[in-house]
Amino acid sequence: MGKFVNNTEEFFKYCEENDVQFVDLRFTDIKGAWHHLSYRMSAVNDTNMTVGFPFDGSSIEAWQPINQSDMLLKADAGSAFLDPFTADPTIIVFCDVYDIYKEQAYERCPRSIAKAAIAHADKIGIADEAFFGPENEFFIFDDVKFIDNINEAGYRVDTEEGEWNSNTTYEDMYNTGHRPGTKGGYFPTAPTDSMVDLRAEMMLVLEQVGLEVILGHHEVAQGQGEIGIVYSDIIGAADNVQKYKYVVKMIAHLNGKTATFMPKPLYGDNGNGMHVHQSLWKNGKNLFYNEGAYGNLSDMAINYAGGIFAHSHAVSAFTNASTNSYKRLIPGYEAPSILTYSSQNRSAACRIPWGAGEGATRIEMRFPDSTANPYLAFAVMMMAGIDGIQKKTVPVGPMDEDLFELSLDEIREKKIPQMPHTLRSAVEGLISDHDFLKPVFTEEFIEAYQHYMFERQIWPDEGRPTAYEFKTTYQC
Repeated sequence: MGKFVNNTEEFFKYCEENDVQFVDLRFTDIKGAWHHLSYRMSAVNDTNMTVGFPFDGSSIEAWQPINQSDMLLKADAGSAFLDPFTADPTIIVFCDVYDIYKEQAYERCPRSIAKAAIAHADKIGIADEAFFGPENEFFIFDDVKFIDNINEAGYRVDTEEGEWNSNTTYEDMYNTGHRPGTKGGYFPTAPTDSMVDLRAEMMLVLEQVGLEVILGHHEVAQGQGEIGIVYSDIIGAADNVQKYKYVVKMIAHLNGKTATFMPKPLYGDNGNGMHVHQSLWKNGKNLFYNEGAYGNLSDMAINYAGGIFAHSHAVSAFTNASTNSYKRLIPGYEAPSILTYSSQNRSAACRIPWGAGEGATRIEMRFPDSTANPYLAFAVMMMAGIDGIQKKTVPVGPMDEDLFELSLDEIREKKIPQMPHTLRSAVEGLISDHDFLKPVFTEEFIEAYQHYMFERQIWPDEGRPTAYEFKTTYQC
C-alpha cells in the first residue's frame, strides 16, 4: 500500500496504463469538506500540473471575496489514486491552493497550513518528521430524516441494530431480535454485528486507494464501527482521513445505507471520536521514547501533551469543531474530557499505548472527533505541543484511576483541568489564546475561522429551540 506514483512523469505514465479518462482535482476547505472538479485527461498536461489549475475561490464558503476570486489548484502528483467508484477511469489528485494575488500558498488552505507546521518544527530544530495515526469512528444508519424550519425542528435516525426496533414489523423480512443494545456493541459476532460484510468491503476498497488497513470492528454504540489504518506523516495522515471518509460514505451509499462521522447522533449511547496517535522524530529517532520511564515516554513527549492541554480551548476549536462535538464530551460515554495522561487508561484525554517499543512509542489524544478538519487539527495539536516543549509545560498526571467514575465535585477537588463544555467556550479561547499558532497560522486566518464558527455554528445553534426545551419549559 502507499503511493502509486512519485512524480508528474510517473503520473502520466500511470494514467496511460490505466486508460484514465478524467483527472479529479480534490481540495479541502476551511471546515474540512472535500471539493472537486474534473478535467478531461486530454486537457491535463505538464504545464497545468506544474503551474496550476484555475478555479473560483469566492464560491467556497469562508474563502475569497468575489473581486479576488481567481485562484490556482496546485496538484500533488504523488497523492494520485484511481477513484474506485466512477463508471469511467478517473484519477483523484490532492491539491494545495495557491493565492495568485499574494503569490504564495493560500493562507486559508488547510493542507498548506499543515505543510507549514512541519516546516516550522524543522526550522526551529525540534523535529523533522511528525507522525499521526487517526482513528475515525462512524455510524451506519438505514435511514436519516431531519427538519429545520422556523416553526419546527427534529430528526430521526434508524438502524436495524437499534434496540428501539425490537418490536418493529418489517414488510420484507422478519425481526431477528439480534441487537447489541445501548452500549452493547463492542465486538459482538454476527448476527448481532450486522455490518461484518459492509466493513469488509470498506476495508478492501480502502486498500485499493492506498491505505494500509489493520483491522475493522463493531464499536460500542448501536450501528457504530471503526476501521484501523496505519499511521503516516502529517500530510499523509490527513489525506488518509479524507480518503477514509469518502470510501466509508460511498460504500454505505452504494449498499443503500448512510454513513456519518457526526460526534453524537444518538442520545444515551456512545459517540464518534477521532483518537489521534502522534509522535515527533528527528534524524530517524523517535523523540517521544525514553526506555524505562513512565510508559517509556520522554520528557519531551510529556511537555508536548502539556502544551496541548495548556491550550486546550484553542486546540478544541479545531479538534472538536461543531456544537455537536460537546454533546459527546460529557461523562458516562467513554468520552475523555479530563485533561490528564495515563498509560493504558482510556479514560484520560491522553493515553500512552501499552507495550510500545522505541519505534512505536507515542501519545494518543482521545478527545478529537471527525468534525475536525484533519489538516488543521493535526497542525494545531503539533503547534501547541511544540509550545509545550519550548516552555517545558508539565500536565496533570499521570493518573491511572478510572476517571469516568469521578464526580464533577471530585474532578474539581483534584484540580484536574477539563475540556471546554461548548464550542463557544472553545472559540472564545482561540480568540484570546493563539500566539502559539502565529508562526504558521496568520492573524487573517484566525479571524476568518472564528467568524465562520460563530456565524455558521454557534449563533445558529444557540438561537434554535430544541425538543427537550419544549419538554421542560413549554408549560412553565
